[in-house]
Amino acid sequence: MLLSGNRIKREMAKGSIVITPFEDRHINPNSVNLTLHNELVVYDDQVLDMATKEPSHKVVIPKEGYLLRPDKLYLGRTNEYTETHGFVPMIEGRSSVGRLGMIIHVTAGFGDVGFCGYWTLEIFVVQPLVIYPDVEVCQIYYHDIDPGADEYHSSKYQHNHGVQVSQLWTELQDRKLWTELKDRK
Repeated sequence: MLLSGNRIKREMAKGSIVITPFEDRHINPNSVNLTLHNELVVYDDQVLDMATKEPSHKVVIPKEGYLLRPDKLYLGRTNEYTETHGFVPMIEGRSSVGRLGMIIHVTAGFGDVGFCGYWTLEIFVVQPLVIYPDVEVCQIYYHDIDPGADEYHSSKYQHNHGVQVSQLWTELQDRKLWTELKDRK
């Protein structure tokens, strides 16, 4: 079952959902709008390798706006820190942003019960688009889950403070090391 905006507010009062900073005007009938932080991360290389920690650099979105190009993946984050206990958080781009050809999450809109942190946004545009900091670009919504679900405790993305690049390379390196050790026996 999807939580209503009123239920989200009740759960926030109980502490099972945390959104900070929170503005009452961001609440919707069944979601809460989240805003874009002023920093983006862009990978330096044109070709990315899953098994490698890819070099990247930060870009600050000025108040006057920043031009996104269709041939790049931009990683952004929400201004809002969230915690979710006992519910499954999910994030979607707002329809007003989607109608400008801005995709807020390429694949990772599904959160885990117990996630605590800022949401990293995988931003892609279908045509050049000027963006601005602090704009409501996405919305978070919540699903019920069976009681007793284990909470997310991975150190990979939990309790983050900034935009996070992919950490898949750590998993692949762990597997590669394990395979190499296994092959030596």
